[in-house]
Amino acid sequence: MRHLRRSADRRAETSSAGCEIRLPQHELRHPGGPVPARSASPGAARRPGERGPADYRRARRAARARPDRGAPLSEQPEDAARATPARRPRTRLLLALAALLFLVDLATKLLVVATIDRGENIRLLGGLVYLTHARNTGAAFSFAEGFTVVFTLIAAVVAVVIVRAARRLFSTAWAVALGLVLGGALGNLVDRVFRDPGFLRGGVVDFVSVFAPNGEVYPIFNVADSGIVVGGLLGAYLALRGVEFDGTRSRDRGDGAVTSS
Repeated sequence: MRHLRRSADRRAETSSAGCEIRLPQHELRHPGGPVPARSASPGAARRPGERGPADYRRARRAARARPDRGAPLSEQPEDAARATPARRPRTRLLLALAALLFLVDLATKLLVVATIDRGENIRLLGGLVYLTHARNTGAAFSFAEGFTVVFTLIAAVVAVVIVRAARRLFSTAWAVALGLVLGGALGNLVDRVFRDPGFLRGGVVDFVSVFAPNGEVYPIFNVADSGIVVGGLLGAYLALRGVEFDGTRSRDRGDGAVTSS
């Protein structure tokens, strides 16, 4: 019996010596990657590919050196807003262009009144252009004469509306269009207020006739009329393309993309 017990004990020792017991290693989550738990003995040898406390400290320092990771998501839009320069209104461009057109129109009218008599025609460019002196009590290009007061009030309202809209104007193209219209409206408004035959009924000075004298082919016009027509056509083109005053396009707003003009 003793011999059998000793043989069984030897077989048990032999079988237990051939087995290897492995304990699961618990890993710690970290921005730098998975790091195993600290070993109970600091000087214990590590297997190839394993990380120790020194690797953990280096990964933690690397994570601190990259503040973009781990930053709150709410701060990212603010940082993007700071990085993007704010657009400036195009108010100065509008007013400068309107003032330039107004001064040119006023100077040419004063020159025509001082040098050309009414009904006189000066032939230029081989008859392509004629300079004449005429008075218009209607709208641009001598349209609807007899409604001088109505067109005077319309010009005043248009000028006020454009000036008020200039504060929220960020589109360069709209600034050019409205600047031309504003300068032309002010140029003709001055004539209607200060010239004969009286207040709000004054005749606008027209002096450009093309292809023939006295507006026989095309109505006589002035610099202000040209500014109003060009600015109006440009504004209609921008409106058809969906360009807003702030420079965005109405079609792109529905798709989530915004382009400036």
